[in-house]
Amino acid sequence: MSNNSRDTIFIGKKPLMTYVTAAIIQLATQPAVTIKARGLTTAIAIDVAQSVLSKTKPAFKIDSVNIGSESLVSSDGRNRDVSTIDICIKRATA
Repeated sequence: MSNNSRDTIFIGKKPLMTYVTAAIIQLATQPAVTIKARGLTTAIAIDVAQSVLSKTKPAFKIDSVNIGSESLVSSDGRNRDVSTIDICIKRATA
């Protein structure tokens, strides 16, 4: 799967159902979609993935989950490690 902007949903501060709807719309035309989040929004990404699966069962499944951390420079100039998560959802094979 290519990681271009069409098959990736970046989680931010919008309501949960905004991301769920976006993921379901993308899955209608794409074979897979990746939900990406970092920091405090990682919990929202998990909720989005679970909501998508519950609304589309058994058509889609979680392909992979990658967790990690990124080192960012905060506004005061110090380095901070921020948790990241990438959840790939793809069409289930029959």
